[in-house]
Amino acid sequence: FFLLHGFDAEEDLVRSLASMSANERIKAIQKMPETMRKKREIRNKVLKEITEKSRNRDAQCTQCLQGPAVSFRRFGNTLSEYFHQLQIWHKTQKIIGAEFGTSVLSYFVFLKWLLNFNIFSFLVNFSFITIPQFLAAEPNNLSFTGLELVTGAGYFQQTVLYYGFYTNATISKMENGPSYNMQLAYIFTVGIYFVICFLILLFSMAKFFTRNFINPQAFSVNASKLLCIWDFNITNEKAVKLKQKNLHTQIKEGLAEVNKETQNHSAMERARRIAVHLLAWVASLGAAVAACTGVYFLSINNLELFMKWHRNDLESQAAMLVLPVIVSLLNTLIPFFFSWLGRLERFQSPGQHIFVTITRTIILKLSIIGILCYYWINIVAVSESQCWETLVGQDIYRLVLVDFIFCLFGSFFGEFLRRIIGTTVCKSLGLPEFDIGRNVLDLIYAQTLTWIGILFSPLLPGIQMIAFFIVFFVKKVSLMRNCQPPRKVWRTAQMMTSFIFLLFCPSFLGVLSVIGVTVWRLKPSEECGPFRGLSSMYAAVTEWIQILESYTAWKWVVWIYHNLIASELFFFILSSFVIIVTYLYWQIVQGRKTMIDLLLKQINN
Repeated sequence: FFLLHGFDAEEDLVRSLASMSANERIKAIQKMPETMRKKREIRNKVLKEITEKSRNRDAQCTQCLQGPAVSFRRFGNTLSEYFHQLQIWHKTQKIIGAEFGTSVLSYFVFLKWLLNFNIFSFLVNFSFITIPQFLAAEPNNLSFTGLELVTGAGYFQQTVLYYGFYTNATISKMENGPSYNMQLAYIFTVGIYFVICFLILLFSMAKFFTRNFINPQAFSVNASKLLCIWDFNITNEKAVKLKQKNLHTQIKEGLAEVNKETQNHSAMERARRIAVHLLAWVASLGAAVAACTGVYFLSINNLELFMKWHRNDLESQAAMLVLPVIVSLLNTLIPFFFSWLGRLERFQSPGQHIFVTITRTIILKLSIIGILCYYWINIVAVSESQCWETLVGQDIYRLVLVDFIFCLFGSFFGEFLRRIIGTTVCKSLGLPEFDIGRNVLDLIYAQTLTWIGILFSPLLPGIQMIAFFIVFFVKKVSLMRNCQPPRKVWRTAQMMTSFIFLLFCPSFLGVLSVIGVTVWRLKPSEECGPFRGLSSMYAAVTEWIQILESYTAWKWVVWIYHNLIASELFFFILSSFVIIVTYLYWQIVQGRKTMIDLLLKQINN
């Protein structure tokens, strides 16, 4: 590199290293693909450069100004190091990875990722929707009994928790002062939030895809893992032992992947296995269809029961807990049936068992959510309810809360009692293993409900944020005390990619279709919410554009709306461009992967 680019490049490198903090400089020099002798030369030049800079600074600046500057820089470096060490649950994830391997660790990484996602969602909605509403809020005359925490009704109906409480007026605290249009704030906040979610999901999928599919050799078992992976900055005895255990588990997983055997079956055995797989799929799909049918008729009867009684009566709202309880029971019990079917099928690897179980479970859960969305859009939205949006928000609140409670019960009955039975009553069962597929689909189901409920309950991400926070600690304690590591050691580099893909498609894309129908097609309630009196929620945007057409300074916004946002041709061209770019990117990926395989073969030879 230095022979090609001369000494100027080396001087630039030395200057850039001299401007770094001590820890960053050490790590940067360690990562250089140079010999130890060359690294020492670079280090000495950097130290010399730092000394010369300090002398020049002493000559140019007075001591009274230099002291605070140096102290401030050291304080900033110290803060950055502490923030790096204070990453949420960083040590916990290391312990889980060392004890149970990357397959179980992938669940907790995904849970942490969703928690950060909901923190961002809560901050966006609270900042741009809830805080302005506080300025125009009227006093709540309903009494709080405590049952509202479970039902989501009663006192909570007249709070910022639900859509129906938000005003349709323009908020302004001073005459001739700045105003805040709640209609535009509500629809633009939700719309821009979903656009950001779309981009974050795409970026995350691309990042994990690149890491696990394009360049998986960086995480595989080879000589570099044995010779070059140790971090010599670790000096604490506990950290050293944890790092050793973590590397030991990673090497075992990699060796299990390298040494996995492909079983050769006879024609009769293959036919029998195919028949077992087909019967298992028929049974799983039949169970999903039966569950969806039951949920549909139960939701219809539940709405009729609610409309027959007093609509705002708290007891009638409590009776509507039957629907979320039944839905959570189905979502909890049927996946155990799917896991049992997977054991009967006897897959060659645990990865196949997990992915098949995940596929069956996501069909079940998203089918139930689809039935509920049909019920909300086509039945509740045209009912005689005074504020059907708040009614939908209450349904989703109850579903999220009851699902959270059942998740905690699942850890107790599915893991704690299973450990008691396996260690005292029937010792042949032994300790249970952590069910990755079932637990991951519980997270995707909960996040899907949260996305749907954002339009009807803007603060729902805050509730889900608290739920995920508690679930992390409950699952961690249950895992450490009740479960054993997987009997078959195996590596799952692509698992996080699969989780985010399932979250994106069909979960997120399905939510976008539901939100689109609600915003463009359904008529808002006449007596509540920021869009009362409009033909649709999107009509607020068209009316705003009509107002802007009379102002010359805002012509560019009108042009963007008519030629981009409201143009089918623009979206057709954009979709075509995305497809072409995706195809080209895939071709580049395949070419790069082929080159890496060829290089590795040459190196091995």
